[in-house]
Amino acid sequence: MLIYDPITKNSEFGEVTSREELIKQSDFISLHLPANEKTNGSFGEKEFAAMKRTAYLINLARGSIVDESALINAIKNKQIAGAGLDVYSKEPLPLDNPLYSFNNVILTPHIGSNTTKTMDRMALHAAMEVDRVLSGGSPKWPVNHIE
Repeated sequence: MLIYDPITKNSEFGEVTSREELIKQSDFISLHLPANEKTNGSFGEKEFAAMKRTAYLINLARGSIVDESALINAIKNKQIAGAGLDVYSKEPLPLDNPLYSFNNVILTPHIGSNTTKTMDRMALHAAMEVDRVLSGGSPKWPVNHIE
């Protein structure tokens, strides 16, 4: 298994390689990264052109990372084999979106992490954050962070 991470240099789970090599060699590319100024739109035409024609893109990160129109074109033009998507540029995914028309695309409504273990951890962490704030501390993951 190939891994690309700009911070990680070694991994016990696979071979750490460059982003370019991972895109060029992988049969499945699974995205797991935050959406920010550097990553928004960072997977687009250039990346689809470098992928194998038999490869699939799986986006479990954020919809803004993938250039959705470039993805639609890559699938339409058989530049890649297909995609599995749990996140979209606009959520919920509008019913007129072309992604619904492909039989080689699997779509889920942003529930890919909806497991019993994940729900238990989310509840525990929410309770821990409430306790932290009510005890006078600052939240670990504020949504409306004010500096």
